[in-house]
Amino acid sequence: MQLNGAKIIVTGGSSGIGKASAQLLIEAGATVLITGRNAEKLELVAQEIGAIALACDISKYDTLTAQANTAVELLGGGIDALINNAGIGEFALLGDIQAEQFERVFSTNVFGLTLFTQALLPHFKTQNKGNILNIASTAASKGFAYGTIYAASKFALRGITQCWQAELRKHNIRVILVNPSEVTTAFNNAERIERPEEASKLRPIEIAHVIKATLEMDDRGFVPEVTVWATNPQSKQGA
Repeated sequence: MQLNGAKIIVTGGSSGIGKASAQLLIEAGATVLITGRNAEKLELVAQEIGAIALACDISKYDTLTAQANTAVELLGGGIDALINNAGIGEFALLGDIQAEQFERVFSTNVFGLTLFTQALLPHFKTQNKGNILNIASTAASKGFAYGTIYAASKFALRGITQCWQAELRKHNIRVILVNPSEVTTAFNNAERIERPEEASKLRPIEIAHVIKATLEMDDRGFVPEVTVWATNPQSKQGA
């Protein structure tokens, strides 16, 4: 895929992996639309990196078809890639889990993601090409203590991705799963404050580089799934 001139949507694009990816793709010549729930923050970030802003809450199912169509219109018609980055997490031990926690996490990480992608699918099929890139986690293949809710949503996304790969290859639509290990972002921070960098943990830019590289591969091939680990997660700052 040629990034120069490409039209790309990045959900959850106002911070972290989404912002870093949008900025890197814009620098490569793409036109990028970013979505997010906080309209004021989204607009500031869009101005900072040269993106198009569209306030959108992926968990509001009844708005997603209209939002998807608006996004394509703002991009000037057509779409080359959708990066499904918006995601949330809730964590609890078995014994303390509430049904509402599953509902909140799945509404964004699974249901909303699927319905927003589905709303964009006619545009991809009309073009008979495109890219759908889902940001999951290493939690998509290995559970952990306190991770029942979050890991369940990412295991689901991994299965969804594999189903879409089986369905969409005949339409020249590449579906890619990216599994980052721990990244220093605002994830799971109620105030949405970015965490400081740590030498032993990944930064958003590492994941952004992987996203860019997978999209840049010639359209005759694609990477079905890629996992990114920190080299030495046990190391200490300056060690």
